[in-house]
Amino acid sequence: MLQWGGAEVSNVAGEISLLAGLGLWATSFPRIRRKMFELFFYAHHLYILFMIFFLLHVAISFSCIMLPGFYLFLVDRYLRFLQSLRRVRLVSARILPCETLEINFSKTPGLSYNPTSVLFINVPSISKLQWHPFTITSNSNLEPEILSVVLKSEGTWSKKLYQMLSSPSSIDRLEVSVEGPYGPASTQFLRHDTLVMVSGGSGISPFISIIRELIFAATAYKCKTPQVILICSFKNSSDLTMLDLLLPVAGTPSAISNLQIKIEAYVTREKEPSFNNSKLLRTIWFKPDPTDGPVSAILGPNSWLWLGSIISSSFIIFLIIIGLITRYYIYPIDHNTWKVFSYSFRSFLNMLVICICIATTASAAVLWNKKQNAGEADQIQNLEESILSRTSPAGSWLYDAERESESLPHQSLVQAINVHYGERPDLKRILGDCKGPSVGILVSGPKKMRHEIATICSSGMADNLHFEFLSFIW
Repeated sequence: MLQWGGAEVSNVAGEISLLAGLGLWATSFPRIRRKMFELFFYAHHLYILFMIFFLLHVAISFSCIMLPGFYLFLVDRYLRFLQSLRRVRLVSARILPCETLEINFSKTPGLSYNPTSVLFINVPSISKLQWHPFTITSNSNLEPEILSVVLKSEGTWSKKLYQMLSSPSSIDRLEVSVEGPYGPASTQFLRHDTLVMVSGGSGISPFISIIRELIFAATAYKCKTPQVILICSFKNSSDLTMLDLLLPVAGTPSAISNLQIKIEAYVTREKEPSFNNSKLLRTIWFKPDPTDGPVSAILGPNSWLWLGSIISSSFIIFLIIIGLITRYYIYPIDHNTWKVFSYSFRSFLNMLVICICIATTASAAVLWNKKQNAGEADQIQNLEESILSRTSPAGSWLYDAERESESLPHQSLVQAINVHYGERPDLKRILGDCKGPSVGILVSGPKKMRHEIATICSSGMADNLHFEFLSFIW
């Protein structure tokens, strides 16, 4: 067990790698991952020890069965590291009384992403090491200068952030770093005739981005969009203010009236409204800082082309360098006897050259794109003025529908909302009444809700239901 062989497999390295892997596995159970997220997060940095000692254990030639996947991971991880070094510009935050935040970042117009994408956020004043993923609710086409995420105050980290921003003496600037956005390569929501979206609590977040995508499609392309039925369940009436986030902070085109949308909101724990109308949604604005920059694609608008170039060129350079070292340095001394240069030494040498090649090519690509796209950041210097001129008045349009009656987008959504108190949605009846050749069923919420709807869709009561769930349980 204590043998570290030169010309054979190293047992010690394998044992260390195994222990690191067991640590990763032990902290991945759902109960630990959800209730002790920090332990789960920090323990997963053991992957570094796992991979290093795994390669030292089996030698580089035997590790080629997993090298492609890990090579791609190294490229992505280094690009994320470069992106996280820059502080991003935080424009505003909408604070809801249900302990929910919508955070609005400045972004370059060239950054595009699909609905249901996520963004990893780090706030150094709370924790320099913790990164948390949140759903993006904005639409890159409808809001070319703004990127928004929604977070619910549930865990320790999110509660600290909510208290920091919602306090009467809230700060006027917050240092934030981001990684992403990451999301699906494509979406197929427009292929259905009817779109039924069922959410529970904060599970409504990904549906906000889908609704805004449909608003853009109805506005820009004048195409026929699916009829939308949003079924959302909340515990308390204060949670209804999350419906305020359906419309962006910078205003909405009047073409939303062309969107066929019906919202059925259920408040399960209250028989009648108990919402304090004095505590409505409020918006705070942050002061700009010269050191902050907009959220932008780390490799520019042609990211896939640049990513392919980094992967291929770095690997070719790695092959050339390791070939030259082997031919002109290792082989003349060792002659493939493995007595002078052991398995472990050659594995370490390969790992070192791989890391150097990836870091060099990726850094060069990022610096080149940063120089080329420097002018794009100048387009958003007057971002606050342009947004303020298009921003709706403070407060909740849901609870102040009379004041907002002159606003067509707000009026259209208020008329589409039907609130039910003290009951749960009869999902079997609602889904059974959906007509049309193709009905898309999107679910985002608790596990029990997903299983219930999946059972209904697979029961055979209708052959036009197409089930898909969106899971955001980390």
